[in-house]
Amino acid sequence: MMTLILHFVALNAGVLTAVLLVELVLYRLARSFEPRWHPVVAFGGLISWVEKRLNSDGLSAAVRRRRGLWAWLALVGLADGLGVLAFVLLPGWAYALVFFALGLILLAFSTLAQFVGRVADGLDQGLPEGREAVSHIVGRDPEALDEAGVSRAAIESLAENFSDGVTAPLFWGLAFGLPGLLAYKAVNTLDSMWGYRNDRFEDFGKAAARLDDAINWIPARLTGALVCLVAGGGWRTMAAAAPRHRSPNAGWPEAAFAAGLDISLAGPRKYDTGWSDDPPMGTGRRALTSGDIRRALALYFRCGVVMTAAVAALLLVTLWLA
Repeated sequence: MMTLILHFVALNAGVLTAVLLVELVLYRLARSFEPRWHPVVAFGGLISWVEKRLNSDGLSAAVRRRRGLWAWLALVGLADGLGVLAFVLLPGWAYALVFFALGLILLAFSTLAQFVGRVADGLDQGLPEGREAVSHIVGRDPEALDEAGVSRAAIESLAENFSDGVTAPLFWGLAFGLPGLLAYKAVNTLDSMWGYRNDRFEDFGKAAARLDDAINWIPARLTGALVCLVAGGGWRTMAAAAPRHRSPNAGWPEAAFAAGLDISLAGPRKYDTGWSDDPPMGTGRRALTSGDIRRALALYFRCGVVMTAAVAALLLVTLWLA
């Protein structure tokens, strides 16, 4: 039994090491892998279709919560089941190839860097261009942001999405292979579409929001630890600031980036729904520029190198033990 588990983990680590190596190369080439057809977009269409049919007006809060939970279980089960079918039915080489292709699409390392880098490039041209670029990666009102605000928003998005878009799918993919990767992306997509505190989703999306928080609990803290390790410090600042964040998870990578770069992130922010009076993350400079975005991207790349080395080391250890 132990040998089977070791071979399974080795397969996962081997595929994901290859994915990360390709992502690092794409980063250095200032490219990203963005296929015309994206499975998350297709799954998002299914999520919208299900929500429109189950989340009807006039339902009680209890019924909405119950329907939202059952819908969540069905959709995550569907995604996980597709991964299980691939593992069971495909030959080993074909399964590994499918796992690699989907991993390259669903681990957003180089894609995230591209979007954040465009904000720095936009700010170099002018504040309006920076606001336009940052509007594609954050939900806050870009017209309320000055140069420092645009820069903070970009770095905060980089930190949070490093956890949600890279570390978490990598973690669950290592643990459970393609089924784990697909299930995690389903959970994360459901939260992004249903996890709102408004009249329509407050009850129906409660399960999606809470379960996303639970499944990201470990990856968020691993991301913060990785950033502090690579930056060479900031542990105390992260540990003190992260619990004050309104999100149970986003504060850890944000506080780690703030400490590692000696800057201050978060603070009061204006979203489409109004102002959010968030406490600052970090005690450093708040007057940030496009240069600070590029410093954050450099730290992000170094974290990616260490992450790749760690997964490759796991591969070697499991092969040796097996």
